[in-house]
Amino acid sequence: MTAISHCFKSLRDRRQCALIPFITAGDPDLETTAAALQVLDRHGADLIELGVPYSDPLADGPVIQAAATRALQKGTRLESVLEMLQAVSPSLQAPVILFTYYNPILYRGIEQFFKQIASAGVRGLVVPDLPLEEADELIQAAAAWGIEVILLVAPTSSKERIEAIARQSQGFIYLVSVTGVTGMRSQLQLRVKDLLIDLRNITDKPIGIGFGISGSEQAHQARDWGADAVIVGSAFVKRLADGTSTQGLQAVEALCRDLKAAITQKGSGVRGQGF
Repeated sequence: MTAISHCFKSLRDRRQCALIPFITAGDPDLETTAAALQVLDRHGADLIELGVPYSDPLADGPVIQAAATRALQKGTRLESVLEMLQAVSPSLQAPVILFTYYNPILYRGIEQFFKQIASAGVRGLVVPDLPLEEADELIQAAAAWGIEVILLVAPTSSKERIEAIARQSQGFIYLVSVTGVTGMRSQLQLRVKDLLIDLRNITDKPIGIGFGISGSEQAHQARDWGADAVIVGSAFVKRLADGTSTQGLQAVEALCRDLKAAITQKGSGVRGQGF
């Protein structure tokens, strides 16, 4: 499993946009999560975001909140997630990005937390409720374990805040496409295109668009606007939860293939630094 920054460099060298699926650990169970990670890795995912279920997921929409609730009810905890990941990560090519909230990190202690997730093979970290003013401590601690901390830019962020986030974010910059929580939308807001242009004038770091992308048309649009990556969560989580585990894995594979094809197709539009 390679570092996130190295993965993006390789993709830019090949003039490719990255696909980053998101799934919730433990929904419907950790055995299925492990299988889903392998399916995604084999069928188009360039990086994979793995959500740790949390009891108060403020940034998550109803689909992911429901998945987290089901996982917690079945006893899924960070320790069991990392145990599963430690077993499966050696077989994965795509770097795994852990998505978790700040409180569980503080509860365990920052150094102990990074020691645990690094041992499990995690390469990146997204903390949606991490205050920018407290990011330095987390970034410095993460660097000692070879983990890149990815920061989020919201549509409502001021220019000064966007510049500060762009300077500090590692691996790539996570551009939130909507004001609000995660979830499936029918189309991307045009404001996202303007934000991409603003970010391009500030930094040459890769930019991934997430929150609201649910289908191939939106993924293709994000790529054509110049995104270095498209991040898709609720659509994968919903498919994995529907029907039997086998049916869920088949649906996840099909969606992953469709999205990868959509962002690989040639099209006109704004191109990012690497395209």
